[in-house]
Amino acid sequence: MARGGQVGLARVAVVVRAGAAPLWWLGVFAAGIGVLVPGLTGRRIGVLAGAALFIVATAVVAWVRRRRYTDLAGSAARAGKHDVLQDRRVTVRNWRRGHRWWLLLAFLAALGSAFAVPAAGGLLLAGCGAGLWLKSAWIGRREQSGDALLWVRVDWLADNTGCPAGKAVKAYRSTGIAAGDAAPGGARRKTPAGV
Repeated sequence: MARGGQVGLARVAVVVRAGAAPLWWLGVFAAGIGVLVPGLTGRRIGVLAGAALFIVATAVVAWVRRRRYTDLAGSAARAGKHDVLQDRRVTVRNWRRGHRWWLLLAFLAALGSAFAVPAAGGLLLAGCGAGLWLKSAWIGRREQSGDALLWVRVDWLADNTGCPAGKAVKAYRSTGIAAGDAAPGGARRKTPAGV
């Protein structure tokens, strides 16, 4: 929360996208190590099961809570001139710091599962990362079609700076498409935006 009645705002798409890269790379790494372990089921069954889990996880993560995001986006109020827009790198850093122990536990669980079903846990983790990328891309398409970026109050995010569509979030705010330092969908802007 900013000082003196100001409200700190984080980009919704950036919060969603912040976990995509760590989950993807930890999952790929865990799956790569998992393939080296024969496991109880054997590598072939493990990889096939992992591929199925990857597809299911990607679809579930990409689709979960879409109605909530749509409702919040539809009722977004315009951000005020005193609102403070959080930088993309700050939002990503806060998310990753808030989730570092969960990421570590998920990675260790994916590695441990390789002794039963090789590569399956890692591919499940990678699927969650891919689902977050798809969800942030979907939010980006909504932002472009509405010609407005979506923001959420930082103090409404969970303690670990996640859940941009959680129960604590009452509404989104919106700004013009050129506001902030992230493109629609939460990626870095390739060129500076005009103001």
